[in-house]
Amino acid sequence: MPSRTASTPRVAVLADSDTRWKWGALTAYRIQSDIQLDGFLLRGRATPTVRQLDEVGARADSLREIRGMDFVRKIDRAADGSGYDVVVLACVGGAVQAMLHGLARAWQGAAQRPVVVTGYVGVVYEKLADGLLLRHGADVVLANSRHDADRFRAVYRGVGADDSSVVECALPFLGGDRYTGEHDPYTVVFAAQPSVPDSRADRTYLLRRAVEHARKHPEREVLIKLRSKPGEHTTHIEELPYQKLAAKAPGGLPANCRLVYGNMGEVLDRTDLLVTVSSTAALESLHRGIPTAVLTDLGVREVLGNHHFLGSGCLASWDELDAGHRPEPDPDWLARQGVASDVPYEKAFDAARDRVTALREADRLPPLAAYYTPRTAPGYLPGILARHGLDPQGEPLAGHAEAPEETGGLRRIARETVREAARGAYRHGVQRVAPAIRRWGQL
Repeated sequence: MPSRTASTPRVAVLADSDTRWKWGALTAYRIQSDIQLDGFLLRGRATPTVRQLDEVGARADSLREIRGMDFVRKIDRAADGSGYDVVVLACVGGAVQAMLHGLARAWQGAAQRPVVVTGYVGVVYEKLADGLLLRHGADVVLANSRHDADRFRAVYRGVGADDSSVVECALPFLGGDRYTGEHDPYTVVFAAQPSVPDSRADRTYLLRRAVEHARKHPEREVLIKLRSKPGEHTTHIEELPYQKLAAKAPGGLPANCRLVYGNMGEVLDRTDLLVTVSSTAALESLHRGIPTAVLTDLGVREVLGNHHFLGSGCLASWDELDAGHRPEPDPDWLARQGVASDVPYEKAFDAARDRVTALREADRLPPLAAYYTPRTAPGYLPGILARHGLDPQGEPLAGHAEAPEETGGLRRIARETVREAARGAYRHGVQRVAPAIRRWGQL
């Protein structure tokens, strides 16, 4: 397995979407800046496009698409010099669980193995127990705040699982310049989300209110920050892109209101008021000291995720914002969320850095031991593993191991057009055909 004397640690990051790649790569650099980082993009519906990767901006020494089974094979190869010191699993919970079982099987009996790290890309407002138990078994489960660390440990203790893997840190993409005062023009940014809210009526309402705010304040600039272009996927499926809703907006968008893309950090550089339903962008904004509003127009509900901001002082409606209200965040709430803290931002990663270093330098690490096993979850685990080509013991299912492995980085740009065409057809089915079938089924 990996060399314990290597001068430059080798880190592999497996991610299944643009935002998870950003989290995984930046987390690796926060834990230790001087590394060789190889990126692997798990092939699936949300595999990021070249444009999305450019927008995220997280760098790697190499980057390629890969199947989960081939990732397990790659990480298990030590004899050819490709052994890793750390593996960061930046994927949805089911994929993390499958990789944990696959790697545990591959490393069975090994004297040394990489340290396995996982966590969440942002605010954890749904599927807390489900997502956490699917991540159990990693050496380190990162919690982005003191609030999350307390909740994570409570879940693990509640099922009788070891909670020592939970380590408090912070979101790795916070930072940027502190807000020092209003820009010219005063800029309001509505940070849209792919799946929250999910109905046409609610999304149309939010777009209309942003447009109305621009019309009521012609001296302001209103930017509608979008995560992806039509046909692209992010961590969540977007069935009703705001671009298409904006194209049908009565009277169109006013001159001081427009759709924008790009890196969120760069957009925040010119923001005077960040408005969202529950986007992680709110935490980025709050960390910089930018006035931030979490909308209550559609209610404060778990399905929207804005219940996470209870006690923050940031809850507000478009009516209040139209009238000039600027929310004032609660300092204690901010501290518990790991943003705008009195502790220097880089210090937030000390515990994670120390834990990973100690594990790397250990003479021998114990086998990976997930809470879910064929004994504890016989009706749940096999299905999760099968979706990634593994049997309940973490071995490749018949027919999967024999499939040829894709070669080349990111399936190479020369094949990008073909890939995008196929993905576009698939997404048309997801975004148009599937919702129609669901509606027909309700008749």
